[in-house]
Amino acid sequence: MKPLLKTVASTLVTLVACSAFSANAADKVVFQLDWVPGGDKSAIYSAINHGFFKEEGLEVTLQSGRGSSDAISKLAAGTSDVGVAGIAALMTAVAEGNAPVKAVMSIYSKEPDALLTVKGSSIKSLKDVAGKTIATATFSSSNALWPVMLQQQGIDPAQVKLLKVDPTTLAPMLAQGKVDATINWITVAPGFEGVLAQTGKELAILPWSDYGLDGYGWSMMASDKMIKERPEVLKRVVRAMRKAFDYALANPDASAADLKAMVPEVDVKRAAAELRASAPLIRNEVSAKDGMGAFEPGLLKTTWVWVAKSMNYPENKIDPEILVDRSFLPK
Repeated sequence: MKPLLKTVASTLVTLVACSAFSANAADKVVFQLDWVPGGDKSAIYSAINHGFFKEEGLEVTLQSGRGSSDAISKLAAGTSDVGVAGIAALMTAVAEGNAPVKAVMSIYSKEPDALLTVKGSSIKSLKDVAGKTIATATFSSSNALWPVMLQQQGIDPAQVKLLKVDPTTLAPMLAQGKVDATINWITVAPGFEGVLAQTGKELAILPWSDYGLDGYGWSMMASDKMIKERPEVLKRVVRAMRKAFDYALANPDASAADLKAMVPEVDVKRAAAELRASAPLIRNEVSAKDGMGAFEPGLLKTTWVWVAKSMNYPENKIDPEILVDRSFLPK
């Protein structure tokens, strides 16, 4: 064999061998979602479709969820390894039952919770919800904060009729006038706008952060089992997700396309709009000061105080520091 051909042949054999090794060596991870696929989660799909997980030697399977509490329950049960959920739901789960789950990376350093209603309705602020009917997803992490938000406005929660329903029914219920408002994260607003437009209505958004709600929201979490038994794998998952969020925020249309590639029924324009709506929750003055993914102790404590008030816990029931593990964030 001629030297050049021999070199090429040797290189091909090496590449095939490396590819086979990489495939065999890929660490399998079950990633728990907290909600139905949407644009705010595009980065997770980019991590798969764009190869960020693969670059870290990971083979990731997504598992669907029906809210933050549901996602945390699945992490605690060991049916998934890592996932995403609202940290308020984790605080409640640990306070109630010492759930074996920890937050390893903050995603939203501003609270995403909001009241969605219709322009022209009698609800102009949170002070206007007394006597109204509000719908929320059964397992939404916002549910833990809702009573204290009302109390902060001088409203008895008993004065508001709260319906807990499937998340997919929220926008249609609002559009059809079956409820006065819904509790959602502002990231889903673009989808609501489309549904309301079909009935000639426009969306009005009342972010709870405008009414004093400060703290962390959507976060990446891992089971204690994953943290203890596969810490190096978890580090690679977190690193891949950091890359994925950087990519998604810089390329919302391309990231939305990654989502659609895996979930064909998704409307790519709406998904991109949802991702853009989530960007201020991820990149803001808080993340600029503390760094993407950080859990600053003071803001973490503030988050817990809100949850403690809403659940009638004494503030010393738990130390919020036991809920987080910062060691997996890239240095």
